[in-house]
Amino acid sequence: MAHLRSAKDLGRIIRDERRRQGMTQADLAGLADVGVTFLSQLENGKDSAEIGKAIQVMTMLGIDIDASPRS
Repeated sequence: MAHLRSAKDLGRIIRDERRRQGMTQADLAGLADVGVTFLSQLENGKDSAEIGKAIQVMTMLGIDIDASPRS
């Protein structure tokens, strides 16, 4: 399980999983119904990336999101 502390952390997780699954950015963008530019910016940790679209991308990759308070 990876801890998310920044948009860059999220982008790295998405990029690593996309690559692990053997997809190009164009492949994933088409499946997730987002633009390639958006996906590139998301993977590069753009702070203002739209959360709804980010969740779409994560759903297509099979990445679960779990949030809990820090101990």
